[in-house]
Amino acid sequence: MTKIAYEEALRLVETLPGWELEGETLRRQFTFPGFADALAFVVRLGFEAEAADHHPDMRIEYKRVTLEYTTHSAGGLTNRDFEGARGAAALAARMAG
Repeated sequence: MTKIAYEEALRLVETLPGWELEGETLRRQFTFPGFADALAFVVRLGFEAEAADHHPDMRIEYKRVTLEYTTHSAGGLTNRDFEGARGAAALAARMAG
C-alpha cells in the first residue's frame, strides 16, 4: 500500500461528507438512536473490516461511535482508508434506513 500525499488526502476527504482529516487520520463520529444500535453498527463494521483486512480504530460512547482510519504499515493514509470510510458511511446509512 502506498501512502497518499497530504494534498491528495485533502482532495479525497472533500468527497466524504462528515469525515475530517486530522493529520494522517480520517475521523468521523456517527450518532445512533441508542447504545444497542451503536453496538450493532460496530459489530457489523467489524465483520466488514475483517473481510477487507483493514481495521479502523473504533470508540463507543453510549450512542456515539467514533471511527478513525489510517494505515499504520504505510505511515499514513492510503486508498484503503478512504475505501473503509466510504464503506462505514454506507453501512451507517443502511442501518438508519
